[in-house]
This record gives sequence, structure tokens and C-alpha cells, in this order.
Amino acid sequence: MTPTDLGTVRHDWTLPEATGLLGLPLLDLLYHAQRVHRENHQPNTVQMSTLLSIKTGACPEDCAYCPQSVRYDTGLEREELMEVDAVRERALRAKEAGATRFCMGAAYRSPKAKEMRVISRMVREVSALGLETCATLGMLTPEQARELKSAGLDYYNHNLDTSPEFYGQIITTRTYQDRLDTLEAVRAADLKVCCGGILGMGESPSDRARLLMTLANLPQHPESVPINQLVQVPGTPLAGTAPVDPLDFVRTIAAARLMMPRAHVRLSAGRQEMSDELQALCFLAGANSIFYGEKLLTTGNPDIERDRSLLARLGIQPESASGPFRDSDAGSHRDSRGHIPDPEPNPAPGERNEETAA
Repeated sequence: MTPTDLGTVRHDWTLPEATGLLGLPLLDLLYHAQRVHRENHQPNTVQMSTLLSIKTGACPEDCAYCPQSVRYDTGLEREELMEVDAVRERALRAKEAGATRFCMGAAYRSPKAKEMRVISRMVREVSALGLETCATLGMLTPEQARELKSAGLDYYNHNLDTSPEFYGQIITTRTYQDRLDTLEAVRAADLKVCCGGILGMGESPSDRARLLMTLANLPQHPESVPINQLVQVPGTPLAGTAPVDPLDFVRTIAAARLMMPRAHVRLSAGRQEMSDELQALCFLAGANSIFYGEKLLTTGNPDIERDRSLLARLGIQPESASGPFRDSDAGSHRDSRGHIPDPEPNPAPGERNEETAA
């Protein structure tokens, strides 16, 4: 691998190559990452997403980083699935604040049929506002992925979190292959993929390289690659873990940019603990997407005014929406409350029993 090869779209990365990227002198790594970034993306722009927890807590999984697990006492109050009207209102506020993508997250192992119907209505309403739509709902079947696609979903988020080798120390209630199967179902439904990982969980540099290698060697690179810094929540098993070195975090951003040159690399959870200078280095390393707003599911996020101030100081502009309004004549089909009517469902055999059992 030579410097001129960096930035080539590939799906055959080896662990020594990925490890070698992370081990480059930092200034060389940043130079190549910024060069490749400018070859594939408009410089000095950042894509702005807002994330809303539409159903909070009571998740049966045992993800060691997550305060929403029913297995840990973190003081988190459970909240049922939100009403569609309330989600639409929050999406409208996010758009008015400058977001172009609205992400809806629910603490499920896998959503049930009746929950999917409500979430599909949310997707239709948010899409009609002219926002890109994203959801993270846990594991999906191929049929569920197609249902979300039919509702107008643009992106599905399902992170790999870490390397296959380290994964078992973080999660035991679902396998790495379960996650890969969901990604395959999402791709088969022609949804865009948002998939990344978390740094600072006690993983080794080799684990970070292996995570990036796994992402880059997927049949198609994720369109969005969130790189999260662990937010340590008291009551979770990872509270008290030694934090990741800030420059190692920057290295991972840069390597992600080089290995998946056309993806949006998202500076994601953990920004609240990052200095403005560290965030600036991450943008230099190729990050060009952020979550924008006061909260990421159940943990804090820099407030809107701080973000606006930082981006202005750096001369970075918000990225415009990726395309025109996708439902330009939706207004003629709205009901008296201004909402888009649901299509008539065609229940699968036995669906009523599943709903009753839920």
C-alpha cells in the first residue's frame, strides 16, 4: 500500500494494512485523510442530523455501555413509544434548527408488528417534512426492512460496535453475526446503511483496526460511519473504564476516512466531553457529519448554540439536504390535521395474534 493508493474504494483490506494506517505518523495520516476527503466530499461542510429517542429504556439486551438495558440500574426512566404527532413536531423543530436528517431510535431487541406500524407512520410524517429519515430499532428481519423502505425510510443504523474478537466482552445477548444479518437485510431492502462503532470500551488498537476492516470489507461501504466515544454512565459495567486517548480517536476518524472514502464519517456520541480543538482535529481528519441537538437518545450532546459557534469559528457550513423535497404534492393528500393518511395494511396471517400477545 503506497500513499497514492490511499482513498481507493476497496473491499479487501487486511488487518496489517488497517493497523499500519492507524500507526502512521499523525501529521502524515491527517494529510492523507484531508486529501482524500477533498477528493470525495465538498470541503468545509458538515451534515447535520438530529436523534430522538422514540422509545426509551427496558431493553432486554446486555450491551455493557448502554443505560437503556433493563439489566442495569442507571436511574433511567422508561418511556413508551411516542405518539406520531409528538415525533412529527420534534422533527419539524429539528428542521427549523438546521438539521437535514432526523433519526429515530427505540430501545428494542427487535420491534414487534404493532410497533412497526406506528414507526412506519412516523417515517412517513418525517419524510413528508423534506427531511432524510433514519431509524435504529435493533435487529430487523428482511420483511421489516422492506416495510420501513416502503414507508419512506432512507437510512437504517445498526452499529457493529467493536471488533468480532472483542465483541463478546461487551454483548452476550446477540451475536456479531446477528448484526451482520440485519445489515444484509437492510441492504437487500435498498436502504442506506449507517454503521460504525464505539471507542473507549477497553478495546485494543488492533480491535479498532479490525472494526474498520470489517466495515470497509462489507460488500458495500456504509453511507454513514458513526465513530462514537464511550459516554460512561454510572450503573453500566463500563463506568470507570480508562478513556480513549484523544489522538487515538482522531487516528480512527482519519483511518475511517481513508478506508471508506465516500462515506460520511460522523463525529457522534461523546462530543459533549470533547474540546473545540479536538473536534476541529476530527473535522481535519475527515469527519463531515454530526448529531445536532441537546441529546443523543439518553446522553448529553453539545447544545445548538455551541455547535453553531464552533462551526462558524472553523468556517464550516451545514451541508444542504441531499436532494429535493421527496413528496412535493403531499399537501394535496393530507387529512384535516395536516397529516398523511396511512395506507390500508394487508396483515399477514397470524399478525392479529402477535399483536394481541404483545
